[in-house]
Amino acid sequence: MLRTLEIRDMVLIERLDLAFQPGLNVLTGETGAGKSILLDCLGFVLGWRGRADLVRAGAAQGEVAAVFDLPDGHPVGAVLTDAGIETGGELILRRVVTADGRRTGWVNDRRVTAEVLRDLGDRLVELHGQHDDRGLLNARGHRLLLDAFADLPLLPLRTAWARLSEVQRALDEAQANEARLRADEEYLRHAGAELAAFAPVAGEEEALDARRRAMQAGARVSEDLGRAAQALGSDGAEGLMIDATRWLEGAAAKVEGPLDAPLAALSRALTELGEATQGLDAAIEALAFDPAELERVEERLFALRALARKHGVAADDLPETAARFAERLAALDTALGGQKGLKAAVSEARAGYDRLAAEARAARQKAAGRLDKAIAAELAPLKMERAHFQTVLSPTDPGPDGIDMVEFTVATNPGAPAGALNRIASGGELSRFLLALKVALARGGEAVTMIFDEIDRGVGGATADAVGRRLERLAESAQILVVTHSPQVAARGAHHWRVEKRVTGGETRSTVVPLSSEARLDEVARMLAGETVTEAARAAAKALLSA
Repeated sequence: MLRTLEIRDMVLIERLDLAFQPGLNVLTGETGAGKSILLDCLGFVLGWRGRADLVRAGAAQGEVAAVFDLPDGHPVGAVLTDAGIETGGELILRRVVTADGRRTGWVNDRRVTAEVLRDLGDRLVELHGQHDDRGLLNARGHRLLLDAFADLPLLPLRTAWARLSEVQRALDEAQANEARLRADEEYLRHAGAELAAFAPVAGEEEALDARRRAMQAGARVSEDLGRAAQALGSDGAEGLMIDATRWLEGAAAKVEGPLDAPLAALSRALTELGEATQGLDAAIEALAFDPAELERVEERLFALRALARKHGVAADDLPETAARFAERLAALDTALGGQKGLKAAVSEARAGYDRLAAEARAARQKAAGRLDKAIAAELAPLKMERAHFQTVLSPTDPGPDGIDMVEFTVATNPGAPAGALNRIASGGELSRFLLALKVALARGGEAVTMIFDEIDRGVGGATADAVGRRLERLAESAQILVVTHSPQVAARGAHHWRVEKRVTGGETRSTVVPLSSEARLDEVARMLAGETVTEAARAAAKALLSA
């Protein structure tokens, strides 16, 4: 509920403090007194787009503050949470505009953007009038209004849509991934098989290269080693030394002493020669190689390096590359196999969504019929019994709220084609259509303040009285602010303010005055009689106020 509205230096208002009440609040005044300025100021603090020249002439800046009382669970809570503002029972909006047009807004003393103010304003206040494109005239909101009238539970449908969207997105991603893998499938399978067959091992290049160099070195020294072995063997030094020893031993038997030392030296030499021969044999064995093995090692080494160049990696990284190819091939096989399950899940989710969407459509069709009858009942007292209102359902793309598009249409005369409210109805007719709609759609404990701006324009007498009675009924469960020129409507108000324009010191100012019972009687009489208030007008006003 809008509790207070404070205005400073805005257009023709120098200073104004208003304390609104629950129920039906009526604002009256002569044409040009400033009633529209009051609504412009309220729209300004709510972030709505409006006139640019807002600052009062001669003032450096203008300011508007509005205080709202919030019940628990009010829809603005989500906006405040998103903006990082604490919620409570009171909400204070304040907005300032400088003479050069710069605008700054605050919510509970926290600076906010105009977008946040607009989001809050859309949930705090509904404006209904001949130029209303924010509420009932906006066809984009008709489905929500019909659903609220039908008390349609949308959570299961929205949950089903979320599930369908989730599995469909997973299937789409799997199919896109498959398409990417398919594009490279032939290469993947060939390269993967090639790497798997080759089976590279980390560190293999170094080992192969060392083995190859060792065999190549052995090939180069093998001839010298053979000659050295022959020179040291039985046909060489070893044989000669053995012969020399045998000859010396025969001579030593014939002489005593002189040959002992040479024989001892030869014995030691034969021992050293034996060790040398063993070492040489070990070296020959170590350096011995099979030419076929050298060929195999070289082929493996060259193939390993060729694969590394082919895949643009180091030879030691080939095992990891092979693993990646195996993973991609496995992903391809998984994608092909997993889609079967995803397609089944999509079919199941779609069936569940379609069932709930069909149920929602059936419920909307029934509610549309009830709504049309309810509005027809409201139109008759408003002297529009020949008008025909129809809620039209048409198919639209599936979404979280179903497969229906809803539009309120009217035909103002029998046989005339039906069309959108704002294209078919005249100004006065449109106002009454909007009121009939709001009365039929109203629910107890409305969470918004509703403003009706001259919604009674173009009507009078019994029709104006019917408008007033319906506004009075709406005000039983919501705060209503109505700007009116109709005495029948004004008489229905629980609280009455008069908007006045005064000229003081050559300057024009607008102000708003709360009316006492006597002043209210005079104001309703003025609305009935005009500039000159007669006793007959006062008597008629008294009758209206007591009706």
